[in-house]
Amino acid sequence: MDKKFVIGIDLGGTKINTAIVDFQGNIIEQINIPTLASEGENVVLNRVIQTIDEVLNKSEVKIKNIRAIGIGAPGPLNSKEGTIITTPNLPFKNFNIINPIKEIYNVNTYLDNDANVAAIGEHTFGAAKGSNNMIYVTVSTGIGGGAILNGGIYRGNTCNALEVGHMTIDPKGPLCNCGNYGCAEVLASGTAIARQGRQAIEKKAITSLTKYSNITAYEVFKEAKNGDKVCNEIVNKSLNYLGICIANLVSIFDPEVVIIGGGVSKAGEIVFNVVKDVVKIRCFQILSDSCRILSAELNANSGVIGAASLALREENIL
Repeated sequence: MDKKFVIGIDLGGTKINTAIVDFQGNIIEQINIPTLASEGENVVLNRVIQTIDEVLNKSEVKIKNIRAIGIGAPGPLNSKEGTIITTPNLPFKNFNIINPIKEIYNVNTYLDNDANVAAIGEHTFGAAKGSNNMIYVTVSTGIGGGAILNGGIYRGNTCNALEVGHMTIDPKGPLCNCGNYGCAEVLASGTAIARQGRQAIEKKAITSLTKYSNITAYEVFKEAKNGDKVCNEIVNKSLNYLGICIANLVSIFDPEVVIIGGGVSKAGEIVFNVVKDVVKIRCFQILSDSCRILSAELNANSGVIGAASLALREENIL
């Protein structure tokens, strides 16, 4: 069987998604388990190791057949050293997650930002395949981004480039969790859309959202589609902010393609229509005309296939 596989690990605050992936991007075996982040660094590390053991045990693939392991995790982090510096949803503080795994399995192991690995995955096996310059933006609980420039992943000086969600869009906007005001994340993420829906109810606005006990971005988009005026205002305002964010990225990087993934992208045409319109208005015509704005293809597996793609890229297999 030889070394014809890699392992991809999508390490998130709520779940760990681990898969054995072949060199063509096909998932051979996969497992999801809760992260249990509140139980500390060592518990989470041990659960990562548990998922590696379990996908190997469930498949016919042996560790000797694994060429490399890739891990995608929230930042900030140092991908060169394999260290997760700190992140709100995981317990790690300057924690080297690479060395323990390399010591156990004697396999080259790589770490990168979760948005970076998703970008690598979409570039390698998804919607941006064949492009030379692409931007990936995920819009979900938060907003993140990654970039492939001139065919290579762009990490920046500290390995934390494209913190897209913390681009200032409105200096007088709401307070973001990062401590800044008016970030894209606090204006245009799924969390931001849901917050505005709840605020509308608190202000006694006339809206069909009152029939829900729990308001998420899904309900806001659903009622907007059904013609709710308040929800349409929230959606259009938020998506215009997202469009400004992406227009800035197009103006800076001049990409061939921008891929939008994450939960908000699943709202469909309304997201892409508004974003495309804003980009057309706010960018030079030559930039907007030459840039495609597409939906991510890998969806729920963008993280794990992206992590596997990171391993393939670092091993010079691709």
